[in-house]
Parts: sequence; C-alpha cells; structure tokens
Amino acid sequence: MKFEKIHLDDIVRCYCASSLTIQNQTYALFASENPQSECYSYTGKDFSEREVVWKDRGGCMSIIPLPFKSGEFLAVNEFYLKVTPSRAKLVHGRKTEHGWEIQDVLSLPYLHRFDIYSVGGIQYLVCATIARNKQSKEDWSEPGQIYVGVLPDDLSQGIELKLLVDGCYRNHGYCRGFYRNQLCGYFASDQGILRVIPPQDQSGEWEVERIFEGQVGEVAFADIDGDGIEEMMTIEPFHGNHMKIYKWRDHRYVCDYVYPHEIDFAHALIGTNLNGKPCFVGGVRRVQAELFVVQFSEGTYQVTTVETGAGPANIAVLHRADGDYILSANHTKNEAAVYKVVE
Repeated sequence: MKFEKIHLDDIVRCYCASSLTIQNQTYALFASENPQSECYSYTGKDFSEREVVWKDRGGCMSIIPLPFKSGEFLAVNEFYLKVTPSRAKLVHGRKTEHGWEIQDVLSLPYLHRFDIYSVGGIQYLVCATIARNKQSKEDWSEPGQIYVGVLPDDLSQGIELKLLVDGCYRNHGYCRGFYRNQLCGYFASDQGILRVIPPQDQSGEWEVERIFEGQVGEVAFADIDGDGIEEMMTIEPFHGNHMKIYKWRDHRYVCDYVYPHEIDFAHALIGTNLNGKPCFVGGVRRVQAELFVVQFSEGTYQVTTVETGAGPANIAVLHRADGDYILSANHTKNEAAVYKVVE
C-alpha cells in the first residue's frame, strides 16, 4: 500500500481530525488543542479550498457531524488537562452563507470524547469525561464518567444528561461499533473496556457490559482477517507503549499480535477500510512518531509505515469518489495532513 501526502497547514499541537459532507461535497476538518487556536475546513480537489471554522477557541478533542443536518456538527472545546477548574464544553457548529457559526451547548468538566447515536428516530448523546476533577495535569486521583442524554431538535433548549457509568480512571479511549446488529460504543480506561448500547426507545435502559479487563488507552475494531469476527486492537496502557491485536476465542479476547516496533505515547487508533480492505490505522507521538497501517495478508499481520516523525494525535478516514484518504492531526510535526491511497 502506497500513499501520497498533501500538507494542508502548519497547526501548532494539531489534535483533532474529522470530516463532514455538505451537499455531496466532503470537508476535512482539523483543530488544535491549544487555547485560542484555529480550526480549518478543507475541500475541493487536493483540499486546496480552506475556510476558517474558528480562531478564538481551542482545546478541541473531537468533532462529530450531526445526523441528518448537512453542514452541522458538535465539538469539544476548551479541554485542557492543565486548567482547573475545567472549562470543557460541547459546542454546536454550522456552515452558513456568512461562514461558520459556533455556539456553546453545554459545559461538562473534562469532557474528552462524545458521540451521537441515531436509533429509532432518536438522537442519543453519549459523553465521556476523562476525570471528575483534577488539581494538576498529573492528578488522576478521581475517575471519569460516562453520561447520556437525548439531543433536542433545537439545541438552544439545552441538553439534560444523566450519569450512566462512574469509576473509570483515565477514561480516555473510545470508538463506535456494532454488536449483534445494534449500534454501540466502546470506552477504554484503567478499568478495561466497556460496551455501551443505547435503548431502542426512550423508555428503555442503556446496556453496559465490561468486555475486557486491564488498563487500556484506546480501542478499535475491524475484521482484518476476513473470518467474519472483528479483531480488537488496543493501546495499552493510557498513552501507552504497547499496541496489540486480539482475537475472540473461547468466549474471550486472546492476544494474537503485538506491534513490533518501539513506541512511546501511542495515541491514535481506528479500525477502517482502505481501498476496500479492512485494516487498522495507528499513530505514535514519540520515538519514531509514526503513522502506520496494519493489514492481514497471506496469513500474517503486515505493517505499512505511512510516515515517520509525524506523531499523530488523532486520525480519521475519508472516502471520496477519487479515492480514500487518511486525515492525520500530526501533533508532533505541528501540521494538518492528508494521505491519499495510491496503491
């Protein structure tokens, strides 16, 4: 597998990579974790058309498109591990004829990850805090939580959240998935991996199940060997130095592969498809600071290094008519970049 890189911008401490579609046109979005920093959108051939989404805020951890609302998204702003009390909040962004507009939606201390589940006509919001409270960056004495709620049609009405799970220390990792044909979320912390399933209607109860024990910083799923059962890849522990692939055997996850290169501060991980082939895409912030792809071919796991020295904080994949692209928030290199698959 080969890639062509497109350098989009120099963005100090680039942290978030995402995308959305507006009137059949795809936009790549990149944002920094620095205070008072930028978020840009890129579209067009070679992503050469740039617009400012915001330049007066920062601490962006995630950007998630709003279902059924073209050109609208929710995003985390003002997340800073060094700031106490926390200013973290969820904001609503939308593209208008006058540019991008951003409005605050709710405040939630140390809000780190979130998602929107569309089930039975209901838009469920699930939010994960990395900690309840922090006295300093290295203070992990209080656990994080998972909150859930329902998004109203008019976000200015406010959102009522209820506590679903408590006691998740270093509650950092998240990915969306499916379990028994149901949309679900997987949350990774020092207490292992939880699977959270929304109800089919608002009168139902959320399901929560611990599927894996151990300290886990990130998690992703993909059926990369094509046997019909998804493999699970992890970063262990929080901001860890191990990346492993597990197979489901005898009703439990068994380690089947360990990423062989020296790593420190592994941070980015997704399960996806590139050129129609299932794979994992990962990123490491230190040592070789590599962006890489893991596939399964001819009975073995095979690693393709996309770039070293980049140090991705987060990655996403964008499928366009002209090909597949990895969007990479290259934190170590202070840049926003996309990599086109040209195999």
